[in-house]
Amino acid sequence: MSTYIGILGAGAIGQSFARQLLKAGYRVTISNSRGPESLAPLVRELGSGVQAGTVKEAASAGIVILAVPWKHLREVVASVPTWEGRIVVDATNPIINPGYTVADLGGRTSSEVVADLIPGARLVKAGNTLPAEVLAADPREGSGRRVIFVSGDDASAKEEFGSVLDKIGFAVVDLGGLVAGGKLQLFPGGPLAVLNLIQLP
Repeated sequence: MSTYIGILGAGAIGQSFARQLLKAGYRVTISNSRGPESLAPLVRELGSGVQAGTVKEAASAGIVILAVPWKHLREVVASVPTWEGRIVVDATNPIINPGYTVADLGGRTSSEVVADLIPGARLVKAGNTLPAEVLAADPREGSGRRVIFVSGDDASAKEEFGSVLDKIGFAVVDLGGLVAGGKLQLFPGGPLAVLNLIQLP
């Protein structure tokens, strides 16, 4: 299992994932559209184990977390030469800001749209249903663990990223394939959006 994970997007969700991964002992390359120099203050704050990189550098990891704003998604993923074989974790939501407008997906789930943009990737939908501050919080509450939902059509990709989430401390609930699971996870509108559930022993 890879100990090196790339993050595309240094906003609230990207930072939340970075903090959790670093606490669990993973090495992280985080990137944004403005370049590594703009991330120097964040890297100093996050501490050991993280480095700033270009989008291409972060996307070269075996596991890549996609946490960019929806309006920049197409441009960002198009800058990566190939996605072939990589596990890509789609933590995006189809919200366009400013204005909080829901993107027109043509009746599809957001991850179906993402999958078309990153051919060859092993896509896992995860991390999009919780607010950033909840995602960044200690996933262990009392004797229980916070639930993270995952869906995708590649069972081994779900298993590998599920192991990462388990090491962080989350309880993983597999919703099945990308279409059926993606509908449950869809934000806004899906029945699992913003649910903060704790799995007890």
